[in-house]
Amino acid sequence: MQIPQQHAPWRGVPVRAPGTRSASMGSVDPLRRIPPGRKFTQARELRRAATSTERYAWSLLRNRGVLALKFRRQHVVHGFIVDFYCATERLVVELEGAPHAGRERRAYDAARAATLEAAGYRVIRIANRDVTRDHLVALLSRALGDRASFPLSRRERGTGGEDQRTGEGDRG
Repeated sequence: MQIPQQHAPWRGVPVRAPGTRSASMGSVDPLRRIPPGRKFTQARELRRAATSTERYAWSLLRNRGVLALKFRRQHVVHGFIVDFYCATERLVVELEGAPHAGRERRAYDAARAATLEAAGYRVIRIANRDVTRDHLVALLSRALGDRASFPLSRRERGTGGEDQRTGEGDRG
């Protein structure tokens, strides 16, 4: 029996239809049923309607701003629209605000992350209140292994060649 669903198209979140029991997590994401061309249009709409936290996180991640990694925002990955994606590392960064606090949404997020991880992607979730440059550097470094293997970004290099991560210069 098919349970009628509505969804919040800006997030692809299954929402209970009026008068029904609970939203089915079996299909994981209602947006997976949307034709691929429409999904890209949806991603573009999400970029335009970004929350203030998403805009701030993007200001940190864009132009290789953290660990010199190139990120895309609101990008279609394995049939899902993810908040931020680094293709070279197959890394997904998802922001979690108030809409992610409910039990059903947590179950949905876990199923979605499991699907992406089974497909070979690494998924990092970060609470909106924790979005800072230092926290992003720490989370991404932990997820990707040894921090020393990454070149410094322009922001981390500083103006005189000093390493902004440690406060020490690279001059002799």
